Amino acid sequence: MITATAGPIYPVTADEPQLIAERLDAAEKLARAQALKEGSRGILVTRHGPTSFTVTLSADVPYGITRERDLA
Repeated sequence: MITATAGPIYPVTADEPQLIAERLDAAEKLARAQALKEGSRGILVTRHGPTSFTVTLSADVPYGITRERDLA
């Protein structure tokens, strides 16, 4: 099971697929910069619904890895 840990959370919402992709890419870049500073957690992208996502750092994801979780 993958669970998000405390830390920066980057919410992403959009109605159009292209906007979702662009905003997720931007949020992942922010998370990656934070992960590089810490050097201990990976990135977890969670889909909460068709237009709602969060990107966060997670201790359950190895450093240098990005994983996806679908809660929708």
